Amino acid sequence: MGEHQVEAKTPAETPFERAVETAKRVRANVETVVQGKTAQIDLVIATLAGGGNVLFEDVPGTAKTILARSLAGSIDGAVMSRVQCTPDLQPTDVTGLSVFDQRSREFEFRPGPVFANVLLVDEINRAMPRTQSALLEAMAEHQVTVDGVTREVPQPFFLMATENPLEQEGTFPLPEAQLDRFFVKTELGYPAPEQEFDIVRGQREAHPITRLRPVVTLDDVRELMHAIEDVYVDDVILRWIVDLVRATRELEETTVGGSVRATIALDRVARARALLDERDFVQPADVEALFLPVMTHRVAFTPAFLGEARRMGRDEALATFQRRCLERAPRPEPDPEHELRVLGRPA
Repeated sequence: MGEHQVEAKTPAETPFERAVETAKRVRANVETVVQGKTAQIDLVIATLAGGGNVLFEDVPGTAKTILARSLAGSIDGAVMSRVQCTPDLQPTDVTGLSVFDQRSREFEFRPGPVFANVLLVDEINRAMPRTQSALLEAMAEHQVTVDGVTREVPQPFFLMATENPLEQEGTFPLPEAQLDRFFVKTELGYPAPEQEFDIVRGQREAHPITRLRPVVTLDDVRELMHAIEDVYVDDVILRWIVDLVRATRELEETTVGGSVRATIALDRVARARALLDERDFVQPADVEALFLPVMTHRVAFTPAFLGEARRMGRDEALATFQRRCLERAPRPEPDPEHELRVLGRPA
C-alpha cells in the first residue's frame, strides 16, 4: 500500500457493480486535475479496462503528461514511468540491461522504465526505429526479452504514447505494425476559454495534481479489466463490428484497411465503454462512437482521398470516411420480435 490509504468503499453486490464504481472513482479523480475532457478521460479508462494502449497525437501543453500522472496517482500502489524520446535513446534505455557486478562476479539485470503499471512514452516518433520496436513486445505480450531472458512487466500494464504533429524534422514515423498495437488514437485538444480561465486561476498557488490522492487499488483495476469479459455483445452487433472493419479494406478511399486486431480492439473497447455507462451490454452507439478512435491510425488512405481531406478539413474527412463505411455495413436495426438481441442481453 502507498502512503495514502484508499477511502473505504460502499460494498457492491456484484463484480460488475464494483467495476463500475472503480471506473467512476477514477474518472472523477482525474477530472479534478484534467478539466473539461470527460470524453477523452473515458476513452483512456475504457482502453485501460480493455487491456490496450493509447496514442495521443497532439500539440504540446494539452495536459497529456498530467493525464497519465493523474491516472497513475488515482491507483494506490501503481508505479508510473516516463520516457522522453530523443534520437539517441537506446532500446536498453527502455527495457533495462544486464550490468556486471564485480563483487558477485555475475551479471545483474537492472530494469528499465518499461517495468511500470503506467508508462508514458513522450514524443515516441522522435525515437529511432530500434527503440520504438523495443516497446512492441511489452505492448503486445506484456513482457520484454533482454539478453535472451524474458521478463514479464507488472500487471496491469498501460502504455500512453504521444507524438507531436508539428516539427516533423528529425522524427521517425511509426510503422503500420506498431501503430496497430495501439487500441486507440486520440487527442486532448485545447480547453474551452472558460475552462482555460479556471485552469490558470486554479494553479496560482500549486498544481492540482499535488493534491491528488489514490481512490482505487491495483486489485480494483484488475477486477475492472476482468469485468468487461462479462459485458454482453450480441452476435448481431459482433457481426456488424466485423463487417465495419472489413468495409475499411474494401473502400476505394483506402489502400490498407483495419486488421483483425482492429476488430478485437473495437469489440473490447465497446464493452468497456458500455461498462463506463453502467450497462452490462453493448449498444450500436458504443461501436459508432469508438469507430474512428480505433480505426483511423490503422488505415492507409489513397492520395486522392488525402487531397480531398485537405480541402474539406480533417474532421469532415474522417466523418465522410465513417459514413462510407456505414453505407457498406449499415447499423443493425432492432428486430421488433427480438429487440433485446441488439439492445441488450437476451431475457
